[in-house]
Amino acid sequence: MASKAFSKSLLSFYRSLRCTLANPLSLHRSELHLKPQKNHLSLCHLHDQTLVLDVEGGLLRSSSTFPYFMLVALEAGCILRGLILLLLYPLLCCLSQEVGLQIMVLVCFLGIRKQGFMAGIAVLPKHLLEDVGLEGFEVLRMAGKKVCVSGMPSVMVEGFLKEYLEVDLVAARELKVFHGYYTGLMEEDSYFSLENAFGEEAIGFGSCIKSPQHQLFSHCKELQLVTDAEKKKWQRLPREEYPKALVFHDGRMAFRPTPMATLAMFVWFPFGVSLSILRTIVFVFLPYTISIPIGSATGVTNRVLNPHASAGDRQYKLYVCNHRTLLDPVYISAMLNKLVVAVTYSVSPITEALSPIRTVRLTRNKEEDRRRMQRLLSQGDLVVCPEGTTCREPYLLRFSPLFAELAEEVVPVALAARVCMFYGTTASGFKFLDSFFFLMNPRPEYHLEFLQKIPTGCLRRRSGSSYEVANLVQREIGSALGFQCTALTRKDKYVILAGNEGIVKTKT
Repeated sequence: MASKAFSKSLLSFYRSLRCTLANPLSLHRSELHLKPQKNHLSLCHLHDQTLVLDVEGGLLRSSSTFPYFMLVALEAGCILRGLILLLLYPLLCCLSQEVGLQIMVLVCFLGIRKQGFMAGIAVLPKHLLEDVGLEGFEVLRMAGKKVCVSGMPSVMVEGFLKEYLEVDLVAARELKVFHGYYTGLMEEDSYFSLENAFGEEAIGFGSCIKSPQHQLFSHCKELQLVTDAEKKKWQRLPREEYPKALVFHDGRMAFRPTPMATLAMFVWFPFGVSLSILRTIVFVFLPYTISIPIGSATGVTNRVLNPHASAGDRQYKLYVCNHRTLLDPVYISAMLNKLVVAVTYSVSPITEALSPIRTVRLTRNKEEDRRRMQRLLSQGDLVVCPEGTTCREPYLLRFSPLFAELAEEVVPVALAARVCMFYGTTASGFKFLDSFFFLMNPRPEYHLEFLQKIPTGCLRRRSGSSYEVANLVQREIGSALGFQCTALTRKDKYVILAGNEGIVKTKT
């Protein structure tokens, strides 16, 4: 009887809570003395004005925050968190927006270490930028001072908004922390006055349904709202319009994890694991003449241009390529149908053991590395990736000039890798799984183009600088791929994505 009474009281409490939260706008209507206008916001009078913009309602094309919480669950947590969140999705659809948000925060953040949480900087910006609407961004860009409000926790959106969209202030709730770990609970909204911060009233912009919930909109002298029908017509913000180029990002998920897409991923996962193991066994133990056709039959797509561009020369060749995944040298070896040696700064013992070609580690000591590479080049063909680390986006990192001092000529190789489900690279995860995740994709693609040989020795003696020769090779590869050349380095990548310099100390 006591248990029945407790169940009835619990059910009664839940019903009252749901009735209270089912219409969250009623909690704030007494504070908003505005007449929201649904006509399009005129951009001409936004200059030197403070804009309060709702992220989910007035900036992103989709108002659903589920994909971003799924990314946190999978990337910062584990696959079990993601599965639990997916199973809870039908329940989330039945609950109010606020209760559903609290459940997602609890599932995704409970027990996550605060100091080690990098998803808000390393993972989410890529997916958020791809969901930014061009029309909403135009409103944001025209404003003098930019204030963004969001229902998501600040650790998920603040880094993205300030770093990539140049927002002045982000109003979002903080997460509660206990002994350095997130509890999965959010702090209450803290009162914030625009007059104290900017000394003026503001213009509000957001969705007809969501935006007026936040108390900041009570400071707006004018409130412009966009309907869901209008948002469906919004266009994606083009890459060239990004205020700051997105060069680096981390995480394994290569797709936007909507509920249906995430369900498809979980259904595919066991098949992908089996397929990746099969592909690995085929490439490791069978000759290229057999493994390539079998790989193509399982969905691996290869495209190669000018594989015999350097044929007819009996000397051993130095192949210089951009770096997309750990499989770059393997694909070069397979397309040439001959064994090559690859040099790398860091590779896991598991990857080294499973590699069908020989890999040699460098020491980061220039003179020692030069001697090692010269010795290897005197024994056979050598592949070097002078970027020093992988880059997923259409950019080339700075080329280390050491390769330009080794041979009289080099063969540039332009590489492009494409995936649809899992990225085959990581900055903060387990690197020995990189190739495994790449081969888990239903149809992984690799495009290779062997460019004409470049007389690096002659050019180096003429210019007197190996750096200029390295930049020339970088430009040739970038031109072939349509990629933009940068001066960014491995250190820049790891400082942004992992909070370190990307140097792993090995036991000697």
